[in-house]
Amino acid sequence: MMMEHGWFTRFNWIYLFGLIPSALFSARMLIQWFLSEKTKKVVSPVIYWQLSLVASFLMFIYGWLRGDFAIVFGQLFSYYIYIWNLNVLNQWKKINVALRSVFLLTPVIVISMLSITNCNSISHLWSNISYGLLLFGTAGQIVFAFRFVYQWRYSRKYHKSILPVGFWIISIIGSICNLIYGIIRPDWILVLNHGPGFFTYLRNLYIIRKNRQKQID
Repeated sequence: MMMEHGWFTRFNWIYLFGLIPSALFSARMLIQWFLSEKTKKVVSPVIYWQLSLVASFLMFIYGWLRGDFAIVFGQLFSYYIYIWNLNVLNQWKKINVALRSVFLLTPVIVISMLSITNCNSISHLWSNISYGLLLFGTAGQIVFAFRFVYQWRYSRKYHKSILPVGFWIISIIGSICNLIYGIIRPDWILVLNHGPGFFTYLRNLYIIRKNRQKQID
């Protein structure tokens, strides 16, 4: 009975930790949406990328503690694109040098550890979940993270940080996949991350559409 109590205590603590990046991810979307409503156009504010970087860093730790390869991989997939956007917005170098080093080197160190560490010591990332569900969850994370790859390529073309139409469409598709994964897993942190976002994704698409109609008129 004591062991069972300890198991629940451990996972409750992990879930509580997961609330931190979840709250930061939600905050970035709410702020972006609020500023877009205020300016009547979809904007890519500095704070969106700042919160993204910190939340991704913490979400990676949550994924490791939760023993979920899909979450860990998904964060690594888009992590450096957050830094790229901060650099384009001339904000990256304003961060303390020591903190920049931590942000830059942590994923590299982790990837290196994964490649040289005995497989048994990291098997917790996939041993507590069926391979079919793990594959679906990883695919969902890739789709969701691909929106930032798309955003990065689009922004490079115009030499500035932009959140285009394709970004929001991919966000909706990726969120649906991750929401389903979070429900089946089950992982209510993922559900909290991806459930509320639909409104802001749809609202940003509406703002873009409305602006285009105004330009035509």
